[in-house]
Amino acid sequence: MVDEDCKAKTSTIPFQKTGYFSKTICDYLDRKDAIAPFYSNFPDVAGFEKQLGEKRVSFNTVSRTTLVAALQRQYDHINTSDKTGSNIELLQKENTFTVTTGHQLNLFTGPLYFLYKIVSAINLSKQLKKEFPKDNFVPVYWMATEDHDFEEIQYFNFKGKKITWNKDCSGAVGRTLTKSIEYVFEEFSALVGNSEHAKKLKDLFIKSYVEHESLTQAARYLANELFGAYGLVIVDGDDADLKRQFLPFVKEELYHNRSFKEVTKTIENLQENYKIQVNPREINLFYLIDGLRERIISEDAVFKVHNTDIEFSHEELEYELKLHPERFSPNVIMRPLYQEVILPNICYIGGGGELAYWFELQKYFEAVKVPFPILLLRNSVVLMSEKQEQKLAKLNISKEELFLKQLDLIHKKVKEISSLEIDFSSQKELLVKQFAALERIAAQTDASFIGAVKAQEKKQLNGLDTLEKRLLRAEKRKHQELTERIKTLQDELFPNQSLEERQRNFSEYYLEYGEGLIPKLIDSLDPLKGEFSIITL
Repeated sequence: MVDEDCKAKTSTIPFQKTGYFSKTICDYLDRKDAIAPFYSNFPDVAGFEKQLGEKRVSFNTVSRTTLVAALQRQYDHINTSDKTGSNIELLQKENTFTVTTGHQLNLFTGPLYFLYKIVSAINLSKQLKKEFPKDNFVPVYWMATEDHDFEEIQYFNFKGKKITWNKDCSGAVGRTLTKSIEYVFEEFSALVGNSEHAKKLKDLFIKSYVEHESLTQAARYLANELFGAYGLVIVDGDDADLKRQFLPFVKEELYHNRSFKEVTKTIENLQENYKIQVNPREINLFYLIDGLRERIISEDAVFKVHNTDIEFSHEELEYELKLHPERFSPNVIMRPLYQEVILPNICYIGGGGELAYWFELQKYFEAVKVPFPILLLRNSVVLMSEKQEQKLAKLNISKEELFLKQLDLIHKKVKEISSLEIDFSSQKELLVKQFAALERIAAQTDASFIGAVKAQEKKQLNGLDTLEKRLLRAEKRKHQELTERIKTLQDELFPNQSLEERQRNFSEYYLEYGEGLIPKLIDSLDPLKGEFSIITL
């Protein structure tokens, strides 16, 4: 735990006021009627109480035994913390439930929000234990080991430089061998320096990637090193025994296209108000073997694997399902169902894009009689130093103003500091009144004259807009030092005019704060607060 005097200063603003979240997410947070049909229980105490009741009666002892055995096997060669080991054992009990987040196997964790997802799951598990002391809650990280988009995960950013693992990869990324990754380490090592924290970072990279054979093993080791002390349980869904639990739903998908039918109906209703995140295929499964993950297609009673010569008759497919359940890999539409079938899960924590596609799935879950989990928007964070916070105060920029588009922020601050009134609203209002009077006169004399009056009104208003912009530009030049200071500070906190959590890697902050970084995040973030956090480290 972090000492009391080492706690980070934290302030928050509503997600809705940041400008970085979609209408879908903002309406969900506001519990608008339009989004209500697309989720089940809301993330509040009453919602969790109801969710626990639903999951308690739907998840059986056999499923728990299978899950625990699979996890013990997956952790066989991992230095498991006492708390994680205890959590795995607790999953055998009927009063134990999971809080899950998922993420791709991004190189060296990828963007910062990887940390925020897992911190959200850890903290929510602790909060739920306080609310429901008779039950147990286990934070889970679901590794996207079966994903095949290697281009999305083969790099991370460090101090503005993109560090890339240049490697040809096909099939599930989790099965990718870590050969040649030494070159990535050499590049990172040259950039990170030789401080004590830098040495720990380099050692963490070597032990995670150089000393492990596959990307799955490396990612599990890394997440366990960072969060094992908090009891995090890491799940690899690329597992034959876990897949066997899911076989009834796989068969329903192959033979009856259940997800396609249900999700298509939901999309028809959802798209009336919201943007659709993903669209289903007729069969939402891939065929997975080493070096290959391709769509399964049904044509003329034959099941074919796209871009290959592999095909199955109905009888051959039944045999393949029985013998090799691990070869049937759910896509983005079916993966959430797979997760909820094999875990005693009550809540899924994700980013805005993730939750947007989960909203497409609620009716599908209902149709196959699997409880739809509570959806929770993960914590989001801007990290700043004390020096940056002092600069913010000197520039008289509030935390909310920090999220403005850069040009809007500069204009606002220049207008505030200028001795001139750079706002011609009153002049425009007076002009509109004058032309309204002219229109009334024109209507009484010659109605055809109204068009000329309106045209002149528009010309005059445009002229005032132009003069206002020219005056603002002149004042910006006059206060150039101020505008440069604002620009520099916001660029530091919002690299590439984007949220830093989507750009930077945790190593930049670990380099400065070391092992104290994660405890400070855990101490500072509240997953149920429903607000964006600004943390001063």
